[in-house]
Amino acid sequence: MRTPMRLLTAALAGMLAAVGLAAPAQAAPGGTGPYPADYETTIRLFNHTIYRPSTLPAGLTLPIVAWGNGACRADGTWFQNILKEFASHGFLVIASGRPGGTGSTDADMLIDAIDWAIAENTRLGSRYRGRIDTTRVAVMGQSCGGLEAVEASADSRVDTSVFWNSGLLSDRDNYQLARLHAPVAYFTGGPDDIAYPNAVDDYGRLPAGLPAFLGHLPVGHYGTFSEPNGGEYGRVGSAWLKWQLKGDQTARALFVGSPCGLCSGTRWTVTSKNLG
Repeated sequence: MRTPMRLLTAALAGMLAAVGLAAPAQAAPGGTGPYPADYETTIRLFNHTIYRPSTLPAGLTLPIVAWGNGACRADGTWFQNILKEFASHGFLVIASGRPGGTGSTDADMLIDAIDWAIAENTRLGSRYRGRIDTTRVAVMGQSCGGLEAVEASADSRVDTSVFWNSGLLSDRDNYQLARLHAPVAYFTGGPDDIAYPNAVDDYGRLPAGLPAFLGHLPVGHYGTFSEPNGGEYGRVGSAWLKWQLKGDQTARALFVGSPCGLCSGTRWTVTSKNLG
């Protein structure tokens, strides 16, 4: 039985507020990767928050990661710990919503983020001109934002999708799973995660042959997002992006192999299919 949206949204809003994911008064570079990252805004993508290496490294092009917030909340800094972590590994991460913003988001905002990044790569005067790898695109989202990511993943430009503590809320929406065409990963907080049964159900309904990974860490619906650098979610999410968008074979070993890095000696319970 799938969990209703109102319960998912209410649970996430309360839990994340309790663990202190509100934006600080001033941001500072962060992340464990080689490129300390921070966020910025631009009038050209007014309703989003952009995470990038604080200093754009010479010769490095940044794959695109579009992020949907839990509770479909339009606050682009609500998940800044993990988003800085991703960006510090050499990604351009674009979250729906302005810093500290209010209101709601939708799946179109993820597509807007991708469109903006691709346009900035060629725009005269853009600091990102020639600095974005527009051929490598990921969409991610947490809880309600994960539902947005499922919808946005139908876009042919998407190369991988990650759904955090999320799964479709009704069997009437299962047609969206048939539109997934690139490798996907589901990460949940284990059986105590309100979205756990939804994610497991979705994983079992994915299109035949689609590469997919399903990982459960017993941390509940709010995950490790409030921990420095996004905690274990930040480590594993960064590895998935590095493998899928940069071909990093060390990162790949977390997910495939005999055994894979997450398959034994960790708190994770994992399964996968069709991963090369």
